[in-house]
Amino acid sequence: MKNASLPISIEKITKKYGSTYALDHVDLEIRSGEFLTLLGPSGSGKTTLLTVLAGFTRPDGGSVKFGDTEMVCVPPHQRDVGMVFQNYALFPHMTVAENVAYPLKIRGVKGLQAQERVERSLEMVRLGGYGKRGIDQLSGGQKQRVALARAMVFEPRIMLMDEPLSALDKQLREHMQIELRQLHEKLGMTTVYVTHDQREALTMSDRIAVINFGKIMQLDTPRAIYERPLNKFVAEFIGESTFLPVQIEKGIARFSNFSFKTLHNDSRHGSALLMLRPERLKVLGEQENSNSEFNEFSAQLVHVVYQGDSSLLEVKLPDETVVQVRMPSIELQNHQNLLPGALLRIAVSVQDTVVLSAEGGTS
Repeated sequence: MKNASLPISIEKITKKYGSTYALDHVDLEIRSGEFLTLLGPSGSGKTTLLTVLAGFTRPDGGSVKFGDTEMVCVPPHQRDVGMVFQNYALFPHMTVAENVAYPLKIRGVKGLQAQERVERSLEMVRLGGYGKRGIDQLSGGQKQRVALARAMVFEPRIMLMDEPLSALDKQLREHMQIELRQLHEKLGMTTVYVTHDQREALTMSDRIAVINFGKIMQLDTPRAIYERPLNKFVAEFIGESTFLPVQIEKGIARFSNFSFKTLHNDSRHGSALLMLRPERLKVLGEQENSNSEFNEFSAQLVHVVYQGDSSLLEVKLPDETVVQVRMPSIELQNHQNLLPGALLRIAVSVQDTVVLSAEGGTS
């Protein structure tokens, strides 16, 4: 049964350390029941924003509301939010059940009611029957599940997570990403999740807020963030890209002797950046023709790097700019001319020809 969730409204939140803004007048509306990820590099302000929501950091100015209630001056223990930390913060001298029951104990929930809620929470994270085990008897993934069970045992309407999967190995981390997402859909709690891992954010989120220098650079769905970034920082931080300086006029972006039709045939003109995603580029066969839905350019192959399921081709444009092209390794056998020095024809669809303007928008 889904617990009632709450929207979060953040207005003009500011936090300075000396002369440096950790949060610079941040505005953000988080929908009820949404899974929103704060994504950014180290020092971007994402964890500071999360600790403001948790009540561990008092902002210098601004407003935070859970529903209609102002929370800036409310202490952490009265905010009724679940919190999952990067290091799990479990009590090593307690059993699994005692760890999970701790939030109930400090809220005065005891006896059979507490026991039933602990067992239900452990079942939700697939740790039924683990209640009597010690924390030191658990794997990293099991400890993560205990921390999650403890955070949700008192049925909070808001869940805050600070890089909870960063200590896990790659395979377990990817498995837990799917589990967390499924659990969120089942419980319906408003969830704010902090990570610096782009793939994790794309996998789990309803929306992503990309943060840098204490400001939100873009707020949108994972697909929109990846395919239509608003500026170079977002484009570089989410996925791989090569940027070509172009002159754009009437929907045509020109670089050297190449012309690229852009997605929107607008009337803008001037300097801009053409974003090329490696996996959106296609190496054309010798007898293969592109069509009006594609832009085509030529480049010289520098070398091929085999990476298992895919291979990375580095190609050089006439002005010595290096562009990366990613293709499924199984397709390598379809091309007989993939030797260093070979002249290749590269195509990119007009749909994937994204231009970032000097002001930071896309076309």
